[in-house]
Amino acid sequence: MVSTDRLKRIADAVRAAGSVGVAELAELTGASEMTVRRDLEVLAGQGVLERFRGGARSLLLRGQEPPFALRAAEGGEAKRRIAEEVSRLIADGESVVLDSGTTCLEVARVLRDRRVTVMPLSLHAVNALAGAARVTLLVPGGLPRPGELALTGPLATASLASLRFDTAVVGCCGLTAADGLTAYDLADAEVKRAAIASARRVVAVAEAAKFSRTALALVAPASALHAVVTDAAAPEEGTAALAAAGAVVRRV
Repeated sequence: MVSTDRLKRIADAVRAAGSVGVAELAELTGASEMTVRRDLEVLAGQGVLERFRGGARSLLLRGQEPPFALRAAEGGEAKRRIAEEVSRLIADGESVVLDSGTTCLEVARVLRDRRVTVMPLSLHAVNALAGAARVTLLVPGGLPRPGELALTGPLATASLASLRFDTAVVGCCGLTAADGLTAYDLADAEVKRAAIASARRVVAVAEAAKFSRTALALVAPASALHAVVTDAAAPEEGTAALAAAGAVVRRV
């Protein structure tokens, strides 16, 4: 088991149980107890859990999003395929508002060589696009969320309200036809809604796992999405339901 997979499995196990011992985690992952202890230190540094003698307890509630650093290490290849497909949907000369999150960060990296105007809604994506010769980079105001560096608050929503984009590329924490596009963080959900309102076309990006989740805050109903780009592992039933709601679903 590679380290990123092991970290995710440990984080998921501790989150599900509330607290787990080192010996149990070693048996679960097939790693040595020394390796598990090192992994727990990494996850503690990311704010996922706290250590105690012989184990760890979760710092994440069941309805709370894992930290950016942990999510960024997951599903890199699928996120890159999604980002490349999104790039194919965007024409040269378009203006794009680009949401926060790890998949949207991959979209930012793919757009570096394109002749487009982009307003990223996270400082991670701002940094990814800074210095790109052909990109016109617009930086909104806002309050960066720790770790996530997503820009939220009235300055972010005011920046969006003053502009009109060709395309909004929006990430999510959950996506179903019944419950729509949802997010865990209320301030983040407000900015996503403002981004959608500022654009003529809405493209949602979601890895397969998002189709089994509904987070706390409703961002938009499925009918508000013009396109959904996901990976090949996305469930047929979920993607068919989104297509029936009017979205063009692309699985890559």
